[in-house]
Order: sequence, then structure tokens, then C-alpha cells
Amino acid sequence: MLTMGSLFDGIGGFPLAAVRHGIVPLWASEIEPFPIEVTKHHFPGMIHVGDITKLNGAELPPVDIICGGSPCQDLSVAGARAGLAGERSGLFMEQVRIVKEMRDADIRDGQPALFVRPRWLCWENVPGAFSSGEPKGEDFRVVLEEICRIKCDSVSVPRPYSGRWESAGRILLGADFSLAWRVLDAQYWGVAQRRRRIFLVADFGGRTAPAILFERRRVPRYSPQGEGTRESAPAYAGIGIADTSGTAPNEADDDPDG
Repeated sequence: MLTMGSLFDGIGGFPLAAVRHGIVPLWASEIEPFPIEVTKHHFPGMIHVGDITKLNGAELPPVDIICGGSPCQDLSVAGARAGLAGERSGLFMEQVRIVKEMRDADIRDGQPALFVRPRWLCWENVPGAFSSGEPKGEDFRVVLEEICRIKCDSVSVPRPYSGRWESAGRILLGADFSLAWRVLDAQYWGVAQRRRRIFLVADFGGRTAPAILFERRRVPRYSPQGEGTRESAPAYAGIGIADTSGTAPNEADDDPDG
């Protein structure tokens, strides 16, 4: 059975998704009192580990998946656009640090490469990340590069040839690392509002990331009475570290939340 840790947990969106798919949320990191009380009520068996800046990934209960939507205020087009240098959105680097620390601890303990935890990382944020930073879009390039460097610290991720990040894409490094991202809109999953977010998945032990985000049989979509508009998987292209953009239309600039 897969296990999960949730960073920047809020009121437990990732733990809720986990339990609905047979994944056990072992622990969560959150600092706001009210959301913590909400998740204690709904997930009484989940451990609350506190402030992410005070955590050591090597000392946390190891999990198969670490999820987190680092604060987006510095990336949103509605915000100050301070980017990853901002106090809140810069907390993304804490997520990277914790994943590295947990994986390094398993490696030191002699775990075979395929069983080093966490095997998967999931990051969620606003589409404004595609255009945040200087030059425009540099913050998303840094996000991709830092996640890739959890697996291989010598990797450099280039900017896309077009100069702009597409709404879907992937990176493959050999046979044992994959990363994919995709913009999803909550209106297609039964929420009565248009709320678009980037979802990024990294697999540190194989090539499952594109399948998780792009294969239709892996992504159940909401449709009342089996009818209505559905969100289909966008196309993506290419293999290799140089291919960091997809072929779907760019949607980064038309979302009031990002």
C-alpha cells in the first residue's frame, strides 16, 4: 500500500485525494491552527509534523509520495510577482530539501534504487509560475531544474526554444527518471468555478510521470450523468532533457488566479 506525506497541507486536499485512491496519508505539515483542526477531524490517524522550515526529511516517517502546493502569492499575476525570491513562494525550496533528505537517508540505509523514498513528488501551483521571474518564465525553469537535481545534481534544464512554457510537457532522464506537468481546471472535476492550476509529477525511479498525468485511463474526469464537457489530455512531445515544452496551447496568461 502506498503512503503519502503532505506539505503546505491546508485543509487536507491531497490527503483526501489519497484516501479516495487507496493511498495512506501518514503525515502533514501545516502551521495555521484552523486547517490543522479540520484535518485532525477528517484524518485522525495522520500525524501533524509542524512548520516545514523546521523539519528534517531524514527524520520524518518515510513515504512513497510527497505532495505540496507551495504558497503561490509571489508567483500569481494577481500578486506582487516577487517569484521564487519571495518569502512565501520561496518555500518551494524547502519542499525540495525535504525530499532530498528523505531520499538520501534511504540511500545511506542501503535501499535498492527502485525502493528509495519518496519515489514520487507532486507539486501544485498557479499558472502564473510559467511567466514569473526574470527573464520571464525563469521561475518555472528553476522549479524543473531543482526537481531534476534531486535525482541528478549535474542536470541543467534549458529554457524552451519558443521562450514560453506550454501548459503541458515532460522531461525524461534515461529509464529511471521522469517528470511531467499539466494545467488542470477544477470546473471539469465537479467544482462550480474556473480554477486552473499546474500539477507537476516527478517519478524518481521510472517513467510513470507522463502516464499519471496524460493517459486517460489514469485520470478520471467528472461529468454529471455521463454528459457535459470534459477536459481531455493535451498533447505533449519529445524525449530528453532538452524537451521541456509541450504542444498544447499556452494558458498561463488568462487566469485571474495565476
